[in-house]
Formats: sequence, C-alpha cells, structure tokens
Amino acid sequence: MKTIKDSVHDHIEVAGVARELLDTPTVQRLRHVRQLGTVDLVYPSANHTRFEHSLGVYHLADRALSHLGIEGRQAERVRAAALLHDVGHGPYSHNLEALVHRRTGKFHDDVDELLSTGEVATILEAHDLDPDRIAGLVAGEGRLGQLVSGELDVDRMDYLIRDAHHTGVPYGTVDHGRLVRELRFVDGELALAEGNVQTAESLLLARALMNPTVYSHPVARIGKAMLRRATERLLDGNVTDGSGENGVGGDSIDAEALRRMDDHDLLVALRSHDRTAADAARLGRRDLYKRAVWAELRDTPDEIVDADHATVREHEREIADSAGVDSGDVILDVPARPSMTESSSRVVVGGEIRPLGRQSTLVEALNTTQRDQWRLGVYAPADITEQVGTAAVSVLGLDIDGTLVSDVRPGIHATLDEFSSE
Repeated sequence: MKTIKDSVHDHIEVAGVARELLDTPTVQRLRHVRQLGTVDLVYPSANHTRFEHSLGVYHLADRALSHLGIEGRQAERVRAAALLHDVGHGPYSHNLEALVHRRTGKFHDDVDELLSTGEVATILEAHDLDPDRIAGLVAGEGRLGQLVSGELDVDRMDYLIRDAHHTGVPYGTVDHGRLVRELRFVDGELALAEGNVQTAESLLLARALMNPTVYSHPVARIGKAMLRRATERLLDGNVTDGSGENGVGGDSIDAEALRRMDDHDLLVALRSHDRTAADAARLGRRDLYKRAVWAELRDTPDEIVDADHATVREHEREIADSAGVDSGDVILDVPARPSMTESSSRVVVGGEIRPLGRQSTLVEALNTTQRDQWRLGVYAPADITEQVGTAAVSVLGLDIDGTLVSDVRPGIHATLDEFSSE
C-alpha cells in the first residue's frame, strides 16, 4: 500500500492493482496534462493535473464500493478503471478533444488500445483482470460502469471540488461525502437513496455555477480557441526538427501522435513549426485575441448554432474577407447547444426511482439559466475587433441591437458572466 497526501481528500491509500498501475508511464504521463487546459490564463493557480484528479477518482470509487458492499474482483475492476479513466486524454485535456475526434473518431474514454498492450496490460492480466472489461467500465458500460462514467459518477464529484479548490472559486463545493454514502443500485441503476433530492440538486447547481465562471469563462474560451486553431495548423503542416520523439520531429505530426502527447510536448511542437510559432508565442505571453462579438443564443440563427466545423471555417473566411483582414485573424467560436446531463440523475422518492428533472423544479430554472448564459464568440486581434465584429454581424445574420460585446441586456439583472473580465 502507498499513502499519498492530496490537497482535496487529505490522505489517499492506494493498494492492490492500482498501486502497481500508479507508476506506469501511461498513468505518469497525466502529471503533465493539466486538468483545466487554458483556464490558468484566468485563474493562475489552476495548474492541477489529470494525475491528481485520477487519484481522487480512485479514492472516491474505493469509498463508494465500500458503502455499496462490493468486494473482490468486481471491486478491483472498478478501482483500476477509476485510476485509468483519463489515460486517453491528450494535451490540454478537453480543449483539443473535438479536434482529435474529427481526425481519429476517438474520444478520451476510448482507451482500449492503451489498456490492452504494454505494462498496463501486463499488470491487469497479472491480477486476473481483463483489459477489455476495464476499458468498458471507463466508457460507462454495465452496472458498475455507472460509478466511473454516468450522471452520478465519482469522476464528476472529484473534478468539481478539485477545480473549485484550485481556482479558488467556491461554487463547485459539494458534499461529496454524503453523495458517496447515499449511492444505491436500484433495479441495476445507480441512484441516490430516499431523502436526497437536495443532495442531487447540489451537484447540478455546482456544475451550473462553475460553467460560466470557470469552464466557459470568456478568456479561457479565447485561449482554447487559439490553441485549437494553432494545433489544427500543426496537424496540417509538415514538422521536421529531427528529434523524432513523441510525434515531434521526423515525420509529420498526425492526430494519433497528438493523442499521446502531453502539454509540454505540444508546446514544443507549436514553437518549433514556422506555421505555429507566432501562435505559441502569443499564448505563452498571454497576448490573446479579444471579443469582437459576444452574442446570445436568441440572437443567433439556428443554422449558425448547429453549423459543423467546415461551415464554421467557411464563415470565418467570409468574415475576414468582408472585414478586409487575414483569415487567420478571425476565430468563430460556436459552443454546443446548452445541455444538462446531470438532470437525468436518479433519486429514490417514495420508494420509486425517478430522474431528477421530473422531481426538481430547480432543473428547469437551471436549464433556462444555461440558455441565457450561452454566447457565440467571434475573436480577433485587439486592433481590428471593431471591423471584424461589424462584418461578423452581417455575415452571420446576428440580431444584435447596439453593442457587439455585451454580457447582459439593458434592464436585465447581472448574470455570473458579468464577473468575467479580460
């Protein structure tokens, strides 16, 4: 057994198969992948990594298994899956996941090939654990997969409290101890026991409050958009510096190589390529683009909200042409439509298992809040934001009255967006 001091859970005891997996290169790589990507451009202390988060998820999974009375090989499978659940993340975590998926068809929880070969596979098989079954748990398959990836999973519990702790933003604080203690399997579905509607609501509320202040903070979004653009240029270019390691140098970098990089690898690659060196320099000194347009959902045509990547790229070129600027100076950032998967969390009420959305009036209010907080962004260098913004409104058919960049409408009480400053 190994005991590790954690900033969130105090002491974490790692034993069994997890102890042996801990020092594999596959897990140790996560020390160099930041949990929140570009959020440190807003909150400088948000430098925690996927490694410590994985330890936290393992810890909460271990406690949940104990409360649920699950032991033996079944429990070891879940512990292994909890520790390994993020090994598929590429550099900067979720910031580049959509780009990688477009190029490879794989998300971060597609970890089959990482678990079925090498040292991880050897350790799992030595403990009589099937790597394919562990990969299935990581993807949320089966009854026990719900603990690792589901509406009430321990992954969500850890990242909310950990992200709140490291950013200093208190909204993600939840009673994870009670959440773990009150988990039950009812007819094969993971639910919170009777009397825990408010407990489930607290998880929902924490996620809803963390979104505008941390995960979708305007500056973090701009940084993410610039990083995505630079990485896309990198993948489209030919990188040859001769080093030949981790996909940097030698042959051109492809998306499969990118998936196995860490943050440092990617930064070196971006700085080493003529096509992306200027982007890397801007990100490194926090010389970010500014908002030329910040438009609400109700002001944005549906065809823009639902546009695919190729269409977004075409709109960027059209905006640049209309504004008379270089196409590389315009970034169109269209978030996915607002959704709240946590609203389908299950709670036991009067002996009946119900989705939280059916039981809680808070859910609809939070859904409305998320729609109100949604923003389409158009970003450009500071000296051309006005002309780019004017062109974007025309090209995209936005129904904007007055200022192009506004977090709240006149006469409407301030939302959490107002606390976001550049």
